[in-house]
Formats: sequence, C-alpha cells, structure tokens
Amino acid sequence: MGCGEDGVCVIADEEWGAYAVCRGTAPDELFVEGAAQNRAKTVCSGCPVRTECLAFALDRRIEHGIWGGMTERERRALLRRRPTVMSWRSLLEAARAEHTRRERWSASG
Repeated sequence: MGCGEDGVCVIADEEWGAYAVCRGTAPDELFVEGAAQNRAKTVCSGCPVRTECLAFALDRRIEHGIWGGMTERERRALLRRRPTVMSWRSLLEAARAEHTRRERWSASG
C-alpha cells in the first residue's frame, strides 16, 4: 500500500483482497440472487477496500456476485451509463482523492 502526500492511500491491484472485510465470508453468501443480494451487500459496508473491489469487477466486467457493494445488475447499469470509461480504478481513485481533498478543505475552513 502506498500513500501520497495528500494522504490518500492506494492499494496495489494484486493486494487489495487481503484487506477485504469479506475475505472470510463463504462465496455462497456473496454470489446470491434476488432479495439475498441486499443482505449480501451489507457485508461491504465499511469495507476499507470497497472502491478497489468495485473497480476490479468493473474493469474486468465480472458478471456475477456482489463486488464493492454492487450487484451485477447495478454494475451493468453503471457500465451502460459510462461506456467510455477505460479504467474504473483510475476514475474511482481520482474521485476518492478529490473527495478527501474537499473534506480536508471544508474541515479547515
């Protein structure tokens, strides 16, 4: 994991899974259908690597399971709304950095 001067930490693509809240969860609990998906998504709340997980699934067009707190249907809709995104990881990291910068600015002022 590397942290920039702005305090935003970026976890390497190959190591984010080690920090995932769901790493000890049985796959059967995350690869569910119907109403069970909403229960499965709660596993993701508060996960420190939720953004990396979501970017991983979007960049690889993973079709099944809950990833980054989103169902496959939610991910498909996001991909349709933003067809020109080449790297979801880059986009989501930039958004997180901007959010962190704004939070710090508003806290200081």
